[in-house]
Amino acid sequence: MMAFFLLMWLLNATTEKQRKGIADYFSPTIPINRISGGGDGDFGGDSVFSEESLPQNGTGATNRNPTESKQARGETGLTDQGSQNQKAGTRDEEGENDHFAKIEETLMGRGGESTVSRETRRHILTRVTDEGLVIELFDLEGATLFDGETSDPTPLLRELAVLITSVSKLVKNGIAIEGHIRAAPVVVANYPVWDLSMARADRMRRLLEGSDLPARRMHRVTGHGDREPVLDNPLAIRNNRLEVILLRSDQ
Repeated sequence: MMAFFLLMWLLNATTEKQRKGIADYFSPTIPINRISGGGDGDFGGDSVFSEESLPQNGTGATNRNPTESKQARGETGLTDQGSQNQKAGTRDEEGENDHFAKIEETLMGRGGESTVSRETRRHILTRVTDEGLVIELFDLEGATLFDGETSDPTPLLRELAVLITSVSKLVKNGIAIEGHIRAAPVVVANYPVWDLSMARADRMRRLLEGSDLPARRMHRVTGHGDREPVLDNPLAIRNNRLEVILLRSDQ
């Protein structure tokens, strides 16, 4: 009896379109096992299975307009070609990182292939950044890259230049050289750090090119003065350094 009264109420309280939607809901010919949700409001005047209010099915689209993908693409802002370019770029970056890792192993003697002595290797520090592979060469007490406060290279730096030229041939990336100097005492009348850092960076460029590194691979040579110390003490000798950067191909 309750079901009869409920049926009579539904007949009087709904429109013909709504009654059709209710009938469709109970129709065994409508596949409902892959549906992940309901319609908008109390049917919103439409069948819950209409194209406009139908939730996405298991393939990530409607039954009427399925997609080739497992899930609907949505508005990503990328075309198929853009997605392919992005994937290609990721592969290129991974390939570069592999080459950089090989160079690091050679420089630091991790793979047993380096012929560089331990005394020379202690002046080398490497790191991979968004810009590329940074090879840092630095002064230590009693073992410097340049003679005094000049841009004249020591035998140590000449040896390092030959080494870096050798490992740089493993890739074809462009190269940047940056010179850094420790701070000079404030009593010095002629503050030399800018000119000296630039002169040392340029001398390193000439050493690399003199060791058979193609000049066309040089992208920039810069001097940073004493503005980027690596130690808290700006006067520390460790702040005297050169950075040879194997740039990424997109730089």
